Amino acid sequence: MTTTHLLYLHGFRSSPQSAKARQMAAYVAQHHPELTFWCPQLPPSPQEAMALVMQGVARWPHPSMAVVGSSLGGFYASWVAHQTRCPSVMLNPAVHPARDLERYIGEQTTWQNPTERFFFLPEYIGELQALGTHGQHPAAPEMVILAKGDEVLDWREMAGRYPEARQLVQEGGDHALSNFSDYLPTVAAFLALA
Repeated sequence: MTTTHLLYLHGFRSSPQSAKARQMAAYVAQHHPELTFWCPQLPPSPQEAMALVMQGVARWPHPSMAVVGSSLGGFYASWVAHQTRCPSVMLNPAVHPARDLERYIGEQTTWQNPTERFFFLPEYIGELQALGTHGQHPAAPEMVILAKGDEVLDWREMAGRYPEARQLVQEGGDHALSNFSDYLPTVAAFLALA
């Protein structure tokens, strides 16, 4: 099945202006101009973020949609893939965000615009726990791109979380997956972008 609709989900403290989101958008515009591409600005509340996403893709043809997510967006992408039964690609995905984000409770700034502030509230931890898909078989094909040099997340946890996924493990690298552009043709081929 060819993918006609592609959702991209950014990570924690990130935005549609992140390097990977912009690279994905530019690649789609250049090579797959007929494709519907959407990268929403996700609110801090995981529950609200997924409500926004599900509202946004409600009219999409689920058999021909796919999702790509980075870091916390990768965690969200797994949840969306289970809801819509669509293929997914996770980029250095957060595996235990409820555990890892507890230390970020309070006021935060975004990477792309440090003057933009938001609050990460204690109740968001429970919302993250409610979205977990650990131990569930993939609803559709999955691919995970991991960097062993990720300075934020443990690549071994990520690899262990997705045993049935196609795994591309990069020696070195970083959490931002700075060489993401090298993987764009592989991602496009895996998702059979229209």
